[in-house]
Amino acid sequence: MKTIDQSVLDALAEYDSATVQNAGILLRGYIHQDDDYTGPGLHQYVSPGAKPAVGYALTSTWTPLNEPAELNADRIDYFDSIARANVPVIVVQQDVDEPARRGAIIGDGMAYQMTALGAVGALVDGNVRDVPGIEQTGLSLWGTGRVPGHGPFNMIDHGLTVTVASLKINPGDILVCDADGATRVPVDEAADVAKMCAEVRAKEGALHHHFSDPGFTQAQWEEWKTRS
Repeated sequence: MKTIDQSVLDALAEYDSATVQNAGILLRGYIHQDDDYTGPGLHQYVSPGAKPAVGYALTSTWTPLNEPAELNADRIDYFDSIARANVPVIVVQQDVDEPARRGAIIGDGMAYQMTALGAVGALVDGNVRDVPGIEQTGLSLWGTGRVPGHGPFNMIDHGLTVTVASLKINPGDILVCDADGATRVPVDEAADVAKMCAEVRAKEGALHHHFSDPGFTQAQWEEWKTRS
């Protein structure tokens, strides 16, 4: 997995996912939403705290209901990849069962293991359970649903492109995750996106300051229009 200096991840963590998405637009223009940010079906179940959760995506596919015809990788291999990464990791899981999104594909037992091995967050296209227990682990958590159970439970594969709430996520992508969802940042763009975030914040700060005047006047509106 290609990584960059931790200072870049720290810089990205100073900004919310929306600011990061805006910074990406400044850098390379608009791209398709499914390559950029998660859709509205993603819910935050455990908050990352004052700052977004930022880390490298480690991807995997799961079936929580039916025994699969074939397993392409061992779950221990996936957990080993978290431990070997030696960087902040966002575990990314997609339910590929039929029907999908009916059983749970992450619970507190897995969260304890993942956190101990170096994961800072979990982004799940599927259901979560044991949310109070997961909160105790310190693992930030997003999912597309919540249920109390599952059937025969297997990891199918890992290290492949997956889809979470319409967002296509590649292994090693940087994810910036908060209450709005997740913005994807390709590693090769991350340093430039982090720099652009400061420009986005400065522009937005000027707008917020201008329009927060309790005595705002028509003249101030006309003056603003000359800047736009």
